[in-house]
Amino acid sequence: MSTAVQRRDCLWLLLAALLLLLPGLGLRDPWPADEPRFALIARDMVLTGNWLFPMVGGDLYQDKPPLFFWTLGLFYWLTGNLKLAFLLPSLLAGLGTVLLTYDLARRVWDRHIALCAAFLLLCSLQWIIQARAAQIDMLLAFWTTLGLYGLGRHLLTGPDWRAYTVGGFACGLGIITKGTGFLPMLLLLAYFPLRSRMAGLWRGEGGARWALAPAAMLVAIALWFLPMVIAVELSGDPALHAYRDELLFQQTVTRYSASWAHHEPWYYFILQVIPPLWLPGTLLLPWLAGRWVGAVRAADGRVALLLAWVAMVIVFFSASPGKRGVYVLPALPAFVLLTGPWLSELLDSPRVRWTLWSVAAAIPLLAGLGALYLGVLEPARLAELGERYDVSSVAPLACIALAGGAVALALRPRRAQWAWAGVLGTLVWVAGFWIYPMIDGVRSGRDFVAHVEATADPGHDLGWVAYREQYLLHATRPVTNFGHRRVLREGEQETFDAALWLNAAANRRLVLEEGRLSPCFDAEQALPLGHANRRDWFLVGPPAAADCVQQGEAAAVQFYRPPQQIH
Repeated sequence: MSTAVQRRDCLWLLLAALLLLLPGLGLRDPWPADEPRFALIARDMVLTGNWLFPMVGGDLYQDKPPLFFWTLGLFYWLTGNLKLAFLLPSLLAGLGTVLLTYDLARRVWDRHIALCAAFLLLCSLQWIIQARAAQIDMLLAFWTTLGLYGLGRHLLTGPDWRAYTVGGFACGLGIITKGTGFLPMLLLLAYFPLRSRMAGLWRGEGGARWALAPAAMLVAIALWFLPMVIAVELSGDPALHAYRDELLFQQTVTRYSASWAHHEPWYYFILQVIPPLWLPGTLLLPWLAGRWVGAVRAADGRVALLLAWVAMVIVFFSASPGKRGVYVLPALPAFVLLTGPWLSELLDSPRVRWTLWSVAAAIPLLAGLGALYLGVLEPARLAELGERYDVSSVAPLACIALAGGAVALALRPRRAQWAWAGVLGTLVWVAGFWIYPMIDGVRSGRDFVAHVEATADPGHDLGWVAYREQYLLHATRPVTNFGHRRVLREGEQETFDAALWLNAAANRRLVLEEGRLSPCFDAEQALPLGHANRRDWFLVGPPAAADCVQQGEAAAVQFYRPPQQIH
């Protein structure tokens, strides 16, 4: 296949991807969960010059390595616009993941299968969701896909020791993005047992060169790890030593083996996450399963190796008690690669087309029913949504119902794949240009922070108990807080620390949610601030209860002054 054809394919794929990812870019602020925290960390890195140790609200942030924050900060530095910059790393990572999937499928199979696999990835719900969000996982998925691409080129079409080394380096970059970046290296665990029995796998001898990928992985990790460790040792700061130890041990080994949050059953990914989020590919599983079994029985090493890797990734995350749906995103590109060889054949089946079209048509149907329910049957519910989330109209739902329904009816089951793509396009365009701007003020916390700052006397020192990162992101005045996300591990201790701080001066006020008023603060004297983040918030002044004050620790206090903006 000529280079010109490949270039044209990539351009069409990029155009299709951008049509799904660009709507709404720059029209909303970071939203919970995670986005405000990451944007806050990256903004403060740029504006304070502290790039090595991520900080949130004046406190060290040891949950994740810093590479994602560096990329987000880089785009903020380049654009000077956080509302635009915070989504760019995921958007570009999403585009890169599609191109890598296309090129690996083209090398392992052919151009037609490559286009099928890339198209399926473009239309997969989890890819769209994460490429349009500012969470770490899309960038992680790019690095793991690059790792899969590099190792896969060598193991499936090799020898290609350069690609193999690049794959290992990508794994290292994945690790300093999020600890699970090593996942593509699991390919080697499946490769060596399979290569003597399966066709399509490279069978040459590599000798010491097999160490190239692991060595490259360690080099990539060292780009961050060595400067961090050296800086920690030279500082002599106990807080930085604690940061290093928690990041390297508690946030990796302990978090995996004895997670303190997001507990889910072992079947969570298999039954609750993958079936809906890997649509439309999962609709094909009843027909794919037999073809995969047949390919493995026919000793097709390409299918066997990728299938084994996807299974290992799912088992790896299922074995941990702590689970989130985004964890399995790195396996999605491999899943679409496994689907690509049979996608055209399956779409020739009337039963498959009807199944896919029915699910696509159900989306505008549900949107229409939602508009009818809120607009006609339960207007009080719409008024409640308007008060809490600024949902002022059912018109966006009606638009999705009409436009999406028209697309589905026009294309009919005969073109079910295009009906699915068209309905998804309708969703993201209406959401990006209509729904996002409508609800952004409430969803981002911007309106709530403005209300709090307008209510609290400018002459008072303002403290925030169990703050949300979006509140600090939008704050325009100094804020005292008492550490980052302490409630999961320390219970009421943060409230006691806040009580001690409050009683130390008459001009201090605390913002806290309703559940934290008792037993330390007088609920009858608390000033209601409204509802945000599914909580009712109040403003309280001294005095706090003496029992709480006695249990407080002054060392927990963090003072955060919003830094000067770039623009």
